[in-house]
Amino acid sequence: MDRRDFLRFSGTTLALASTPLLRSTANGQESKTAAPPQAAPTPRKNRIKHSVARWCFGGMTLDDLARHSAAIGLGSVEILGPGDWPVVKQYGIGCAVAIGIGSISDAWNRADLHDELVKQSETLIPQCAAAGVPNIVIFSGNKRGQPDAEGIANCITGLRRVAKTAEQHGITLVMEILNSKVDHGDYAFDRMKYGLDIVQGVGSDRMKILYDIYHAQIMEGDVIHTIKDHHASIGHYHTAGVPGRNELDENQELHYPAICRAIVETGFKGWLGQEFIPKRDAMTSLREAIDTCDV
Repeated sequence: MDRRDFLRFSGTTLALASTPLLRSTANGQESKTAAPPQAAPTPRKNRIKHSVARWCFGGMTLDDLARHSAAIGLGSVEILGPGDWPVVKQYGIGCAVAIGIGSISDAWNRADLHDELVKQSETLIPQCAAAGVPNIVIFSGNKRGQPDAEGIANCITGLRRVAKTAEQHGITLVMEILNSKVDHGDYAFDRMKYGLDIVQGVGSDRMKILYDIYHAQIMEGDVIHTIKDHHASIGHYHTAGVPGRNELDENQELHYPAICRAIVETGFKGWLGQEFIPKRDAMTSLREAIDTCDV
C-alpha cells in the first residue's frame, strides 16, 4: 500500500470516531479490548518527541506497531483517523498527527472544494481536541496548470475559514511539503516559499508547515539552513533517507544527527515522525532510526 492509497483508506476512519474497540469472544459476543501488559520502554533523552507514520509499516497490524513503538520509546503512531486512536492509546502512546481533511491531490488550492474541506475540518478539529491529538495534516493539492499565486491565495482564503476553530480547540493544521520530482508529480507545495506564504497569509499560530525532510531534500536541499531560518513556521517534521525513502543509514545522503541537533537548537517542542519505508526488519530499522535521531 503506497501513501496515496493509505490516505484514501484512512479517510474512512472518520466514520468510526465514536466506535469502541471490540474483539470477538469465543461465544461470538463482542467485548471491549483490555489493555495488554506493558514492557518498560527504552529510555530516551526527551529532547525530541518521537513518532512514526503508520502507512510506512502496513505489513503489520496497528496493534503490533503500537506495541513495538511503545517498547522502543516512541510516544506516538501518527497519520491515523479517529477510529484508530483507541488502538494506540491502549499501549500508553498517542497520535501526533491526524489524517482526514481532503487528499494530497485535491485540497485547499481549489476554491470549489472549500465548503467540503471546511465541513470536514469543523468535524475533525473538535474530535482531535477531545482525544489529545495536537495536529492535523493538510495538503495544498495538485496544480493542474494553476499559477502558484492563485493556489496560495486560495489556500489562504480557505484556511482562514477554519483558523478560528483550530485556535479555539488548540489544534494545529500542518500543511505538508512534498516533492513533485519523484513521488507526487504536480503537487503545488513543493518548495518552501509556497508554504511560507500561506502561513503568513493565514496569520494564525495554529497554521504551520509539516517540514518533510525527505521531500525538501529532493526539491531544494539546504535542510539545516531552512530549519534555522523558518523554524517558527514549522509545526512538525518527517524523516526518510534520500534517495529511496528508506532507512536513515549510511546508504543515503542526509546526516540526521546534525539535522536533529539543529531542530533541538531552535527550541522545537513538537514531534518528529519517522516516515521511511523499511527495506530490512521493520522494527530493527525503526529502533535504529530513533537511536539516530535521539540527540
